[in-house]
Order: sequence, then C-alpha cells, then structure tokens
Amino acid sequence: MTSQSAATLRSRYVEQAASDLEENRRLQQELAEKIKMLKQEETLLSDIMQLAERYEGSSDPSRLPEQAQDEPALTQTRRSAQGTSAPAKAAPQRPASAKGAPAKATAKTAAKGKSRQPLLGDLLMDLLRTYDEPRLAKELRDELLEKHPDRTPTPQVVRNTLESLVAKGRIRRHKQQRSVMYSLVAAS
Repeated sequence: MTSQSAATLRSRYVEQAASDLEENRRLQQELAEKIKMLKQEETLLSDIMQLAERYEGSSDPSRLPEQAQDEPALTQTRRSAQGTSAPAKAAPQRPASAKGAPAKATAKTAAKGKSRQPLLGDLLMDLLRTYDEPRLAKELRDELLEKHPDRTPTPQVVRNTLESLVAKGRIRRHKQQRSVMYSLVAAS
C-alpha cells in the first residue's frame, strides 16, 4: 500500500467517523428532548391522578370539577361497580388536549342551559346551505373566519371536519383536477 492510498483511506475513515459522531450527537439531542417531554407528561398525569384521588371520596357533586362532554362519565362506572361484590376501578382516562379544552362546553354547562358555541361541522353545513355549487375548503374557512371571528380553526381542522361530514353522508366531496370541493347532500 502506498503512502498516498493510506492517506486517502485514513481521510475517508476520519470523514466517516466525523459524520457518525455528528449523527450520534443529533440523535442524543432528539432523545433528550423526548425524555424532557415525557417527564412533563408524567408530571401532568400524576397531578391528574392526585386530583382524581382527592375528589374520589367527595360526596358533594358541586365540588367536583366539571367533566367535558366527550369524556365518559366515571360516576356511572362507580355506581355500576357498587352493585358487584368486588369494586372495580375505572381505568384512568387520557386528559383532553389543552388546545381543545376551552372550546368544548361541559356537560354541566349544557344542562344549565348556558349558551355554548355551535359545533364547527354545523357552522360549515350552514355555510354550504347558502351555495348551490360545490365550495373549496379554503373558501369555507375564509367565510367562517369572516362570519365568526371568535372561531379560528386551522385549515387542517376545517378539512378534517368536512371529511368527517363526508364520512357521515351529510355532505359530498367533488374532485376537479387537483382541487377538492364540498357541497351538501340533496335532501331526499
């Protein structure tokens, strides 16, 4: 082996080692960030468990925190478990996301007759009723933002809601080249 080929080989090894070292450090950084996020989630979940334990023995329902509509009612689970010989524990529920929590009305709020915001799907259906021809999701979102400035859904949320309505058979999807448009299903 010549000294020139040995130097070339050595430089390739050094380049490869430097590249591998950089990748290793990048992966370590990603894992450190993920561990930090998981520790924050662990803290949040333990706080929720502590709150649940604190209110578990409370017989005064007015002291209990309000429950969001999409969460299952734990009181029904406890009542049904009391009828059995061995009390069953309810599985811990994942908390509602912090982003969506303020927009959702609670069961108590709805029961008391307080005003609550209409569902996004209902608002989009109302907008589609005003048109005879199919509309783009972007157009519907723009009109929604104009007519309801208190509502600021992202374009993705609007598309997801529209696709949910398509899946339920309440609206129809139309494809024109690369554009997707939506219209109401004709009432039969």
